[in-house]
Amino acid sequence: MATQTPELFGSPHPSISVILPVLNEEAHLEDAVHSILSQDYQGKIEVILAVGPSHDRTLEIAQSISRRDSRVVLVDNPSGRTAAGLNLALNKSQSPVVVRVDGHAQIPNDYLRLIVEILNKTGAVNVGGVMAAVGTTPFERAVAGAMRSPLGVGASRFHTGGEAGVVDTVYLGAFRRDALVAIGGFDERFTRAQDWELNFRLREKGGIVYFDPRLHVTYRPRSTVRALAKQYFEYGRWRRVVSRRHSGTINYRYLAPPLALVGFSLSAIAGFFLPILFIPASIYLLFVLAASVRIASSIREYFLLLAVIPTMHFAWGAGFISSPKTLVPSSE
Repeated sequence: MATQTPELFGSPHPSISVILPVLNEEAHLEDAVHSILSQDYQGKIEVILAVGPSHDRTLEIAQSISRRDSRVVLVDNPSGRTAAGLNLALNKSQSPVVVRVDGHAQIPNDYLRLIVEILNKTGAVNVGGVMAAVGTTPFERAVAGAMRSPLGVGASRFHTGGEAGVVDTVYLGAFRRDALVAIGGFDERFTRAQDWELNFRLREKGGIVYFDPRLHVTYRPRSTVRALAKQYFEYGRWRRVVSRRHSGTINYRYLAPPLALVGFSLSAIAGFFLPILFIPASIYLLFVLAASVRIASSIREYFLLLAVIPTMHFAWGAGFISSPKTLVPSSE
């Protein structure tokens, strides 16, 4: 592992630009920005909000925050698309360190200080940590439990934690600006999976993507089954796009949900004609029952997980299977 001096950015406390694409974030934007502005970091911080055409009070809240604190700058994101907003904010930024935060996330007060420390120590071009899902309602807490468990989302370190080290991708990300600019920023053709795709290009250019479990970001899960299913359907759909465009980026974790969906469906149908063929579907149901017991912290959460876990698996799988080749037009 390459070791760098604290002067990697020309200063032990380089300025940091925190970029947020925000759309319909009325409920969480104040808390998200407050968690950034209250950092214990000694260097200069600027917060750039790329505000999309929201249907709630997001713009009004963003304008109010900007009036109260000159460190907060707004840019208009007419399309509302995440990748476009990130690029607009990136182009507005000036700092050598660029940190992505979402409008519904909260970072601990040592987050920016740790980022600079880790970037300096590892020589990485992108670092990230744990997507620490925390729910406030019973349903959200069930989703959070599933998201933090390998039984729900697989063994990705940014979901479940683990040792610090080099990885394929990280949640959100904190970047060396020069590396981000050198690859052209985020691919605006991607509605989802921009992080997977971006990190592939960073690694393709020889950059290190690094996970450190000390970087905890509080994430607010979806609050309804419908919203959860839509989210995971889109995850699967766009992960398939990445796998098509960049060979070698797929692994067994990403194939498990579509295989589970196909296997369960075929078993459930075929079992009506030959009961022994119910066995694969029964095994999956037993897995859901056991996983729910393992994850749940209450009886109520257990019963919610019986719906949450299959929703996450099958929606992701359905999105992966049905993802059209025309979803992202060729750049050639």
